[in-house]
Order: sequence, then structure tokens, then C-alpha cells
Amino acid sequence: MAGLLEQERESLKSINQQDLANYSGEDLAMEKRLLVDDAKVNGMILSLQQLASQEDPVGQVRFTFTHENGMKISNKTAAFGTILIIYESRPDVTVEAGGIAFKSGNKILLKGGKESLLSNQKIVSLWHQALEKNEVSTDWVEYLNYDRIQTQEFLEKPTQKVDLIVPRGGEKLIEFTKKHATCPVIVSGRGNNFVYVNADADLEKAMAIIINGKTSNISVCNALDKVLIDTNLPDWEVFAKQLVTELEKFKVIVLGDDDVAKATGVKAIENDLIWYEEFLDYKIVIGTINSNQEAIAKINKYCGGHSASIITKNESLAQEFMENVDASSVYHNVSTRFTDGGQFGLGGELAISTDKLHQRGPIGLQHLVTNKWYVYGDGQIR
Repeated sequence: MAGLLEQERESLKSINQQDLANYSGEDLAMEKRLLVDDAKVNGMILSLQQLASQEDPVGQVRFTFTHENGMKISNKTAAFGTILIIYESRPDVTVEAGGIAFKSGNKILLKGGKESLLSNQKIVSLWHQALEKNEVSTDWVEYLNYDRIQTQEFLEKPTQKVDLIVPRGGEKLIEFTKKHATCPVIVSGRGNNFVYVNADADLEKAMAIIINGKTSNISVCNALDKVLIDTNLPDWEVFAKQLVTELEKFKVIVLGDDDVAKATGVKAIENDLIWYEEFLDYKIVIGTINSNQEAIAKINKYCGGHSASIITKNESLAQEFMENVDASSVYHNVSTRFTDGGQFGLGGELAISTDKLHQRGPIGLQHLVTNKWYVYGDGQIR
């Protein structure tokens, strides 16, 4: 499959241009996710190469026990069966999800958005080519070209057995899936990620991490939306002003709490509900807190359970923050933009789960398995 993507690179980019031309362009984040350029194709190929080189996750022994009656018991990883992924706009998901599901012994049903239909159909045709070349049934990777009504009908009364559903997209998509699904759903939830600039922060690092988190890619769930500045930071107002100046160079709309608005001249937030919002846009909110405990409490109240980072030279304080913030990925002096299966060495991800069952954070090859008990005996009865 990696070889076919390289071979069909120009054709795929050309077909993707048709999808882009058909798209209304009303959502900048969705448009960015829709684009397939050379960098995206390179990422798809790398993801597949990483997956191909990884160990088969099925059949791994997780636990063994010999009963006093002589029974030998073991617990091994097993494939789920059939996984449905519902996603918007991202043709690279058609590559990553297909690869992760197939390598972990699962059939995948791909329900992409209408905006990326032509790109997705091209990628699925390459999957089928790769499967046929290896004398494997093309049923392992199936594309569902359904509209909203058909998708709802399938969720409520599936025409084939589905063991797990992963909605990967905005909150409306997740709510729609959870409302109508009749089997387990893993939520790939909102980002709304935080950076906390502690009083002992290296301000040069803090500045670079915030600018990277907010501006390097606004269309992804690991982008940064909120910054908390410790008022115990010497001359915090000076840092806040410098930060606003740098963000505005990237045309980021900056809002602040009352303290930040007063110190920097940015517009003050009108309602605390904005702290819950994921923006997927050139927009950020900066606020103040006055202790590590207050930062932890605020992040746990408002963040989406995705990613949070502390910027500090104080390692014990950083550890306290990381142990107590309730998010799938916690960072010390690092950008939240690294919450990603590829960056974590997983070879891509099916989704980034903000649920705690059965896997949290990037769901890679190793996590797309359930388990099964094997018991060997010689006529034992209880």
C-alpha cells in the first residue's frame, strides 16, 4: 500500500484538487484537513511503513495461570472484528485507519465526509489493489458512501455486525454517533488544550511553545486554545504583552480575562463559557491564575481531556501538575502539538481518545485489540 501511494502520488493529488474545488471553503480548518499535498502523502507513506514494521498485536499473551486442578489458563489479545470509523474531511485517515485496522486483524468500515469523497474513493481503490495483490479479500477495507440519513439507519440497524465505532470529528458528529449507535463507541473528543506558564518558566521556551501550539496547524485537535499565566511570574504583564504582539503577527485573535485585558489592551472575554470552547481557528484566550493548584483546577474544569502542558524549570512542580491534570497527554516544556500517534511512535492513530475505556490518547495498532481467555484442561469439572 505504501508503494502504491508513492506510485499514484500525482493522481491522488490531482483527484484531491477536485474535492477542494467542490468544497465551499466556509470552514478553514476543514479545508486544511481536506488538502492532500506532498507532505500529506509523505506522512501517509511513513505511517504505513511504521505499521508494516511493527509486531503483530494479535495473540500476545497478557497473563498466564495454572490452576491447582491442573488447568492451564492464559489471556491473549484478540481482534475486535469489525470497526466503523466515521470522520470528516481527512483523506489521510482513510490510509491510517485502514492500515491500523488491517494489521490488527480487524475489518474496517470507512464512513468519510462528502467533502473528501473522490480522494477517499481513490485511496480505497489502492487498498483493494494492495489486498488483491496479496490474495486477500477486499472486504477487509470497505467504504460506506452514505448520507446522514443512511448513516443514522446503519447505526441504529446495522446491515452487518459492527463491534466498535469510532467517530473522529467535531462534537456534533460525536453526539450524533453516540445517540444512534447500538454498539460501543470510543470518543475522539474535542481538544481545547491548555498551556500553563508557571512562575519559574523559561519565557523564551514558553513563547516558542505557545506560538507553535496555536499557529502551526489550527485545524487539528492537538492545537492550543488556552494559556494560563501565573501572576507570581516576575513582570508577568510584560510577558503577556510580548505574547499578544507575537500572536497578532500570525493574525491570531487574542481575548483575555480581566487582568490580561487590562495589562495588554486585548478584548476581555464576555462569558466564562468560552473556556470550554475548542476554536479550530486563529483564536486564543489568555488568563491569569496565582498557583499551581489553581491552574490544575481550572484545566480540569474546562479542558476537553486531551492535552495540557506546563512550562517551568521546577521539575517537582511539573510532576505534580502532570500527575493531577486529568488529560490523556500531559507535557512538561513541550508543545501540545505532539499528541499524535505518529509522533508517539505508534505509526499513526485510529483516533485520539478522550475516553478512559478502553484506551486513552492516541489509539495505535497495539490498542485496537480486545482480549480472550484460553483454558486447557483434561476433563476438569467444578
